[in-house]
Amino acid sequence: MKIRTGIILTSFVFALLLTGICMPVPASAETIKLTYANFPPASTFPCIQMERWTKEVEKRTNGEVKLQTFPGGTLLAAKNIFDGVITGSADIGNFAMSYQPGRFPVSEAVDLPVGFKSSKVASLVLYDLIEKYKPKEFEKVKILTLFTCPPADFMTSRPVKSLKDLKGMELRVSGTGAEIIKALGAIPVAMPQSETPEAIQKGVVKGMVSSMEILKDFNFAAYCPYATEANLFVVSFAVVMNMDKWNALPPGVKKVLDDLRVEQAVWTGDYVDNHVKEALTWSKEKYNHQVASLPAEDKAEIAKLLNPMIQDYIKKVTAQGLPGEQIIKDVNSLKAKYEKEYK
Repeated sequence: MKIRTGIILTSFVFALLLTGICMPVPASAETIKLTYANFPPASTFPCIQMERWTKEVEKRTNGEVKLQTFPGGTLLAAKNIFDGVITGSADIGNFAMSYQPGRFPVSEAVDLPVGFKSSKVASLVLYDLIEKYKPKEFEKVKILTLFTCPPADFMTSRPVKSLKDLKGMELRVSGTGAEIIKALGAIPVAMPQSETPEAIQKGVVKGMVSSMEILKDFNFAAYCPYATEANLFVVSFAVVMNMDKWNALPPGVKKVLDDLRVEQAVWTGDYVDNHVKEALTWSKEKYNHQVASLPAEDKAEIAKLLNPMIQDYIKKVTAQGLPGEQIIKDVNSLKAKYEKEYK
């Protein structure tokens, strides 16, 4: 009887082992699902960089991370993205710091009219500046990457070949660019970009100030047959993550995201700088679009006219307890470094 019981017990244990071998093994880690909010249209460079970053994260984590992207303000409006990430309405968000003047004082230094010639250089300057100062403006989030748009230039319905041509010219401009345009003698006009083509056609404005990829992306070459290179200012962007979500990530995933930080800044700068060149070529071929450059003496005059803005910035942030003068020195030295590196 005991022998028979032992045989039965042994057979039962063996059957359990076989069953265990045949049962599927559960995955070692659950899929991490994250949302990513963005505000420009899907076809524009801030959203194209978002989709590239998303694919790289999913690939480098072997599918452990899955991202759902929301371009065009479909999850959060432009001015709500930063706070929306802090509160958890979105796990990740991309926003422009200049949309909330005064809230990001260190970042504002890069948006000043210091004469950046490319997005790539400006993006690396912004990245290094934030890395150095680790400002309080970002203390409630995890920074995933930083970048800027290309330098803003004039796109107009009539030629602008000198500063004299700008006098009294009504130009659509947004954000901190309004102060710059006013200092140069033009008249800044605020309006949605979507309303600008009709305003140009009706003569309400004579053009706009922006980076020139929009000549193709929004067909502005059809309304602005002329452009003038001026390298007036850039607009800085940050991609940030909710801190609780970041802290909950496995170490391997954190490493993937950290490894992408500067790589994504460089990739975005390269992409949009090349896209500007493509847009200019396309505009020339389709509309015989003309691009001019200001005389050297006018470029020097622009720097002189806009220098008070930089001095005002130094005074303002110094009063807030920040080393304003050193921040500007850092911007200029980093600019020189990267312009030499990426000629």
